[in-house]
Amino acid sequence: MAQQRTGARSEGRAKAFQILYGLTYVPPARGLDSLPHVLAESPALWNEDVSERARQFAAQLVEGVWSRMDELDEVITRFSTHWKVNRIGRIELTVLRLALYEMLYVPDMPLKVAINEGVELAKSYGDEASSTFVNGILDAAARAVNKGELGTGKEI
Repeated sequence: MAQQRTGARSEGRAKAFQILYGLTYVPPARGLDSLPHVLAESPALWNEDVSERARQFAAQLVEGVWSRMDELDEVITRFSTHWKVNRIGRIELTVLRLALYEMLYVPDMPLKVAINEGVELAKSYGDEASSTFVNGILDAAARAVNKGELGTGKEI
């Protein structure tokens, strides 16, 4: 049973990444109010054999990331030494937003899992330097969470 849950979450996370990445090019016309329509029309969720659990998790992630984009970008800025958010590649930025959202706002998401999944997305969609860049920022954010300086104080 746990393996199916993990599979659904990984699948949902990948679909959420695809949707969020697309939204960096074409943001929803009415912001957060448009997201249900965006999700309902998304080929990433509906044109493939995607499980209902994966769809639900993807929708939760997309809505959560999109609604907390400014907060997530502040965290990225804090830990991305010498990089402004507007200079980070769209793939890496999308992965960072997604992983940080999970680290900070998904209660049952262990920090290690969020970091590992973020790094894997960076490896899958980015270039050879993407995973190292993403790992560095997520690791620094996780240390801040552990120290109680950021988020909920979850442990790695």
